[in-house]
Amino acid sequence: MAETAADAAETGQTSRTEARRAARAERRAAKLAREIGAFAKEHGGAEGQLAYIGEAGARIVLVGQDGAWGDLVAPTYAVAESAVEKSGITVHEEFDGDFALKVRTGPYEWSRMAGIQVGGPSNDS
Repeated sequence: MAETAADAAETGQTSRTEARRAARAERRAAKLAREIGAFAKEHGGAEGQLAYIGEAGARIVLVGQDGAWGDLVAPTYAVAESAVEKSGITVHEEFDGDFALKVRTGPYEWSRMAGIQVGGPSNDS
């Protein structure tokens, strides 16, 4: 079948839309990679783990060599993968015991994560 002018125009529009989405994803991955790099620099290096969080995208959990931790959220798992690849950090398949042992928590984390359940200070602030 011959392609009509309308089909060609629609195909052209679709490819431009896909190109814009790809460029936006690339920019987001580059921004996340810079943020990961800044975290790693501040904490003597870093390792990470990716977790799919549904429609919200993917979480990049970071653990610094000094035990500090943080996370970033990418709009898609593919963007998260691209960001960690660009940043050059080691990525763990799972947040297993060996990796978790590197995390150092302080009073804030204890208060926020377990304080209420174990009789710690309330989180009313």
